[in-house]
Amino acid sequence: MIVSCQGLELSDALLKVSKAISSKITNPILEGIKMIAEDDTLTLSATDTELSIEKKIKASVKSEGETVVPGRFITEFVKKLTNSIIELEVNDKNQLSIKYEESESNIQCYNPIEYPGFKKIDTKDYFAISKKDFKASILKTIFSVALDDSRPILKGVLFDISTDEVNVVALDGYRLARVKKKINANIEKSIVIPARSLSELSKLMDDSDDIINIYVDDYTIMVDLGDTKVTSRLLEGDYINYKQIIPVNYESFIVVNKGYFEEALERATLLSKTSNNSYVKFDIKENNILLTSNSELGNLRENIAVELYGKDILISFNPRYFLESLKAVTNDFVKLCFNSPSTPCVIVPTDNDEFLYLILPVRVIN
Repeated sequence: MIVSCQGLELSDALLKVSKAISSKITNPILEGIKMIAEDDTLTLSATDTELSIEKKIKASVKSEGETVVPGRFITEFVKKLTNSIIELEVNDKNQLSIKYEESESNIQCYNPIEYPGFKKIDTKDYFAISKKDFKASILKTIFSVALDDSRPILKGVLFDISTDEVNVVALDGYRLARVKKKINANIEKSIVIPARSLSELSKLMDDSDDIINIYVDDYTIMVDLGDTKVTSRLLEGDYINYKQIIPVNYESFIVVNKGYFEEALERATLLSKTSNNSYVKFDIKENNILLTSNSELGNLRENIAVELYGKDILISFNPRYFLESLKAVTNDFVKLCFNSPSTPCVIVPTDNDEFLYLILPVRVIN
């Protein structure tokens, strides 16, 4: 294999595919990035067997071939050569020569025969969504996935797909996040995508209105980003029926300025972190919400003007759950809906149903 390409393009491709290299390596060859040179293209790919990323770049191919290079090393190495033309040559001992300007470096490669192939998904089932909406649906839900292994299915995000809409849902037993987006699909299906795969996918996308196709079979998805393709295995198992968790009616609700509320909660959180009782009380009455937080260090009282509709309520929450939800919201005002001090609070927009966040209260024993 002998191929030359722009250092900037090669570095960008290596950075993208290296996101599929796991931090927990069980098989040394999975530390590698596979390179295939053919025609006028250099194809790079990496996988941890759950997530795979493939990127194609233009190149001058003098001799076709393939190899698997140490991934993290070459990614960091080429990052310093973005202004250079780089020539890559593999000899009969599977050693890679990296030539740039008047210099040359050599590294030993892995046997490409031993490397797992990039999974091809053979299906016509898909849904189409804009990059902006797909990225937003990830960022507005992913923080609510479970982090422990007790229920593996909850370490993923549910995509409940119909022909014209997708409900994207994450929950961990203490809170739930749901986002609705318009799509165009030829399937009706529910799938659960691992949170790590979605996190890396979100980093590969811009906020444009460009439409992307996401292909789905029973075990895998493939996201086609043009020169970049990402595949991920799906999580198996039955997801919780999220529709049964969300209340239908509410005893009361308030409308609050999201920015003011978020800032007040951040101050309350600083104090609650110094105590074993990491909760903040919400005392809502007479168009005011009083936030109180107490610890050995001191206490805090924050008053925020609200519009109250319905009954007064005194209820306590883990403020981190509230803050993570509010930070995902771009609206100026939000609606907080309540039924009782022992039932969840639901955060929704004031004018549509695009997102919904449900947070369980903290039971306080006085």
